[in-house]
Amino acid sequence: MSSKLTTLNLYLEPAESRRLASLCGPFDDNIKQLERRIGVEISYSNNHFKIVGQPQNCLSANNLLRDLYIETQPVRGSTPDLEPEKVHLAIQEAVSVEAFDSADEKELYIKTRKGVIKPRNPNQRQYVANVVRHDITFGVGPAGTGKTYLAVAAAVDALERQEVRRILLTRPAVEAGEKLGFLPGDLSQKVDPYLRPLYDALFEMLGFEKVERLIEKNVIEVAPLAYMRGRTLNDAFIILDESQNTTVEQMKMFLTRIGFNSRAVITGDITQIDLPKHAKSGLRHAIEVLKDVPEISINFFASQDVVRHPVVARVVEAYEAQELKEHREKARKEEAYRQSTMVETDEA
Repeated sequence: MSSKLTTLNLYLEPAESRRLASLCGPFDDNIKQLERRIGVEISYSNNHFKIVGQPQNCLSANNLLRDLYIETQPVRGSTPDLEPEKVHLAIQEAVSVEAFDSADEKELYIKTRKGVIKPRNPNQRQYVANVVRHDITFGVGPAGTGKTYLAVAAAVDALERQEVRRILLTRPAVEAGEKLGFLPGDLSQKVDPYLRPLYDALFEMLGFEKVERLIEKNVIEVAPLAYMRGRTLNDAFIILDESQNTTVEQMKMFLTRIGFNSRAVITGDITQIDLPKHAKSGLRHAIEVLKDVPEISINFFASQDVVRHPVVARVVEAYEAQELKEHREKARKEEAYRQSTMVETDEA
């Protein structure tokens, strides 16, 4: 072995076979995921685990195994199964936590009635910090990076602390191949499916009954973007979701609705634009126009920030690679056409 590698021995106590089986997962799937993601080799016999790899990687794996073993503690006499999703999220959080000191990390916890929500990687932590510190924050990146979920959590936290008097959640009612007029029901029933991710986040953090009461009192308002025109929103936490599907005019309209003691978070994915081909995305335009405004924060997420199933990150990476390939091919053809045109002009 290379002299740069180290071996770390870990004994997990108490040595309970059911808990150890839950930790390792069926066919050692959880151990294999740790090995693959952290970059170590793990072997074990009963409660003795041997970890081989780079010193820092070994330490990370050691801490992860300890933390995950705690998760297997019996609940009401039954040992819970350690799901692969929980292992994935624990790994993602562990490999990034060293970028922040513990004091900063504590400040970035978001408290809701359903529990504490904390960012799981550096980009999420910076995003939450910017939401707290800036009047307007943009979160741009692929699905599954927590842009909307963390924004809703920050809004709930601000409402609970009485920093704002209301929460307003909105998004453009634009989807690929869909027309609102062809959907059944009244206007509320037509737009509800488009706003479902926002409802789901609220229900998880506050509970269904609490959200329903706050909506009835107009403390929480969930509405399509068209309803924002002509309003001035004071003492509010405003979230514009799916903003890549706003036009330039709609984005300007939304940003000028923000009143005193209000905060706005704008989230979107510029690779998922469903506008007509001739229309420019308001999100793309805003990033260009507002990038140097000091009160505005623009945060970019990448595939490695995805906190859903690991395959989602690989799907995003595959599409990004294909789009880059197509962009380069298009540029090559345009350059070839330009060169051929110059040759024809010279010959003439």
